[in-house]
Amino acid sequence: MKKQTKGGRARREDQSGAARDFLAGKLLIAMPSMTDPRFEKSVVLMISHDPQHAMGVVINKQLADIELGDLLEQLAIDPREGAGGEPVYYGGPVQTDRGLVIHTLDYRSPQTMAIGAHFGVTVSKEILADIGGRAPIHAPPAKYLLAIGHAGWGPGQLESEIAVNAWCHAEATPDIVFGADPRSIWRTALGSLGVTGAMFSKEWSTTRPGDAPLN
Repeated sequence: MKKQTKGGRARREDQSGAARDFLAGKLLIAMPSMTDPRFEKSVVLMISHDPQHAMGVVINKQLADIELGDLLEQLAIDPREGAGGEPVYYGGPVQTDRGLVIHTLDYRSPQTMAIGAHFGVTVSKEILADIGGRAPIHAPPAKYLLAIGHAGWGPGQLESEIAVNAWCHAEATPDIVFGADPRSIWRTALGSLGVTGAMFSKEWSTTRPGDAPLN
């Protein structure tokens, strides 16, 4: 069952009748008021969200010193010719020793978790071998994003951050997740809502007239 909030956002109810927000499969966009430098101008693809926790992967912060070839070497995967230069992203500050792949759903394995209609996330050595190895077992996904680490929130933590305007959210599309220049994803994601960063006050994240610069 769904209810409509005052702001028009759909909410679901559990059997007890308590309203809960579910953002899995959405984009979480850091607002100018975000105070955590790890998430400044971040765009996060939400993997899961329920009353007990939330998890997402930052998709627009490319790591400068790690590429696919480094991961293949660490996992002793013999790389195919020409593989290795694909970028790897900072997925968030949690479990920074673990990698994962966000990808299109033309690729599925027993380890794949579907996220909505467009995305899957797989945590396995096998998908890296399929993407960059010399002897893949399966065809690689048509589009993918490699990340190390993820973002995580405890009970009520993300909801509290949204309540103080640290984040807004938008629909996640393959064009944004896989197709946009990482340097412009934040602006592109905000643009999908019909706004720009310059329309928000850094102090309160309230809308400003036109496209006026911030103070």
